[in-house]
This record gives sequence, structure tokens and C-alpha cells, in this order.
Amino acid sequence: MQLAIKYVPSRAEYLAFDTASDIRHEFYHGEIFAMSGGSFNHANIIGNIFMMLKLGLRKKPCYPMNSDMRIHTPAGLDTYPDISIYCNHPKLQDNQYTLLNPIVIFEVLSPSTHNYDRGDKFKLYKTIKTLDAYVLVDSEAIWVEYYQRTAPDEWIVQKYQSKQDVVYLEAIQLSLPLMDIYELIAM
Repeated sequence: MQLAIKYVPSRAEYLAFDTASDIRHEFYHGEIFAMSGGSFNHANIIGNIFMMLKLGLRKKPCYPMNSDMRIHTPAGLDTYPDISIYCNHPKLQDNQYTLLNPIVIFEVLSPSTHNYDRGDKFKLYKTIKTLDAYVLVDSEAIWVEYYQRTAPDEWIVQKYQSKQDVVYLEAIQLSLPLMDIYELIAM
């Protein structure tokens, strides 16, 4: 995480602060952190993945959400993942601004966030009981890490680093070719 920009004693104060702001913020243990924007590659990769998910999940009971949808973890983190997916019916709170039951979360890595996304943030995401998959996509190299929950406290990881590789997301029964994830990205 970056340096906190503000300390507030309650989640309610965070929600009021975040709602009034033009930028998004993470909240954890009373501290508010500004979320920065992404690079050209970061934005294109998110767009590519979102388009594949939107088309691939048509006529299925699962739906992708963009980074406007806040996620709240049982461990107390409020954040805005790059992409989240829920299935069947969304479980929402905070006037429908916070999703509680994502089944898959994607984070596109940047130099400033890759350690946090792989480490502390993933630990906090793991506390979401509905979460079955966590996908990390590097924005500066062809590299995808796919974490699949196999038991309540067990995860396996598969790593992909060739444009010929295909990530199969078992939780939503959908394949994502790296060639399409990295379409129009110069690497």
C-alpha cells in the first residue's frame, strides 16, 4: 500500500469521504489510500480482458464489473479491483456501491502495485468466501498468474508467459488467450 492520505476512525466516514471525492480510495484499518491511475498498457489490458469476459459470459449467470465497483473483504479492506465477476445475484451494500460476493478478481499489475497485489492485498482478498480465482496480469511483460482456490485455505497457482498460452478460468468456465489479453500491447 502507498502512504495513507487520511486517517478516519470509521468505515462510515471513509464511505462519505470516498463518495464525495473525484478519485477512488482504498480503506483499511482507519487509513485511506488514494488509488492512482494506470498506464496506457494497463488501461488497454483491462479493456481487452473486460471485453472478452463480457462476450464470453453472455447467456451465463456470471457478470463482469469494472473498477467502478468497490469490493469489501471480511478482513476490512475496501478497494476497487480492476475487474471483478459475480455469479447469479450480486450481494450489495452501501447503496449498491459495494459488492460482497465476487467469484473472480483481476488485478493488472503496475510497478508501484505489483508487490502489494501479490502479497497483502491477496491475503485480504482470500478472506472473501465466494472468491474462487484471483488473476494477476502484468502490464510491462507477458506474465499472468492464475490463483485457484482448491479448499477454504488452499490455493494453487499457474503461471503463463507466452502469447500462445491460454488461461482457463474454471470458476466461470471460460478461456482467456494471452494473445487476446495482450492484443495491441507492444512487448
